[in-house]
Formats: sequence, C-alpha cells, structure tokens
Amino acid sequence: NGWNMPTGVTKIANEVHGLHMLVLVVVTVIGILVFGAMIYSIIMHRRSKNPKPADFHESVKVEIAWTIIPFIILIALAVPAAGTLIEMEDTRNSEMTVKITGYQWKWQYEYVGEDVSFFSTLAQTSNAARQLHSGIDPKSVANYLVEVDNELVLPVGKKIRFLITANDVIHAWWVPEFAVKKDAIPGYINEVWTKIEQPGTYRGVCAELCGRDHGFMPIVVRAVPEEEYKAFLAEKKGGKPAEVAAAATTASDAAPVPAAAPA
Repeated sequence: NGWNMPTGVTKIANEVHGLHMLVLVVVTVIGILVFGAMIYSIIMHRRSKNPKPADFHESVKVEIAWTIIPFIILIALAVPAAGTLIEMEDTRNSEMTVKITGYQWKWQYEYVGEDVSFFSTLAQTSNAARQLHSGIDPKSVANYLVEVDNELVLPVGKKIRFLITANDVIHAWWVPEFAVKKDAIPGYINEVWTKIEQPGTYRGVCAELCGRDHGFMPIVVRAVPEEEYKAFLAEKKGGKPAEVAAAATTASDAAPVPAAAPA
C-alpha cells in the first residue's frame, strides 16, 4: 500500500527488492529475539524477585556463539548483495547510451549517436501552483511537482547505459522503479544502466540537495515499444513520426511468410 519499497520494472529492481525483504526478515527476527531476551530478563530477574544477584562470570560458549552467529548472518547477506552490486555496475554490451546532465534546476538528456538533445524542467502547471499567492490549489494539479515539460522516452527491452554528470553543483538522478540512483558530479561522469521490462511512465526526483529549488527538478521517464521510440526520435529530429510508424508497420506486414512444409 505504498509503505514498502517498490518491486520495480527491471531485473535489478526486483533483485534489490528481494534483498530488501530478506534483510527486513532477518533484522525483524533479530529484534524479536534481542528485545524478547531483554524483556524476559527484566521481568524474571528483577530485584524484587531475586534480591540476591547471581554469582557467575561470562560463558566462553555464549561468547563464541554470539560472535560466530552474527558473522555467519553477515556473510549470508553480503554474498547476494555483492553479486547485485557488481551487476548494477556492469554497463558492458549496452545497446544505447543516454547522457544525463544536471543543472540548477533541470535535466538535459542527450541521446548519444542520435543527434537528439533537450532539457526537461518542471511542468508549467506545477510551477504556477507552487508560487506563493498563486491562487491555484496544488491538489487540483495532476502529478504536482513530479511532472515535466519534456519526458525522457526510452525503449523497453533494451540495455540502456546512462552517463551522468552535472554542470554546476552535485545532483543525483533517481528513479525508484529502475533501482537507479547515481550522483551527478561536475567534471566527472558516472555510469549506470537499466533494462526496462514494462511500458509505462515512471517518476523520480533529484536525490541530492542541490540548492533552494532542489525539490522542483523531477524526472519523468516514459518507456515505450521500439516502434514508438523510433517515432519519437524521428519527431525530435524534425521528421514525421506517423510516417515512421506506418513504415515500420508496413515493413512488418510485408515480411515473407515461410512456405508450408510438404504433406
């Protein structure tokens, strides 16, 4: 119901969610055992019930046990977590690259090799409603403060590499459903990747305090099928997306049909 981490729409996001749930279960069990032992000791060994304190020292077996058991738990959690972290940083064999540059307070997206670049800023509807004495009820604005004028459009089913940097101060590009969160640092380029499995619109924010309008530079990613993505690129290049989509459909319909096998 919105209280838990989202499962996401990428393989990495699902792995991160699985690790999150695993750790949550482990720490819950540990918390129950520790606080249960504390409460039991407080009640059963209180001074009014046992006025004479026990006369014993530490147990070597207990010392060994509560040293080894946490070590085993940490190793059991570290192995899958390390595998996921390594996978998150592996940008090899990417099928396309998008350069992301953070500004105060907007994002610039450049489709490397496609000669397409544009800025993405807070939608005017949200920008107007956030102004003091605007007279606009923010609740009446759809996707208040998480809508933009230009969405980042990406194809589903492709491994996409992001090159993330900044032009002025440190920002951070974060989309929870992708499990992608990377700092945008001036003079430095960070790499990360994603492969979106489901079409849809996914929203994020700048996750680094970057100035007084930090809360007004949202991220909106629209994941679409390959044909729609090509039409989007054609439109950005000045082409006619309808003709591109029609051509793609025609080419698909015109594909040769294999001959039937002889009876």
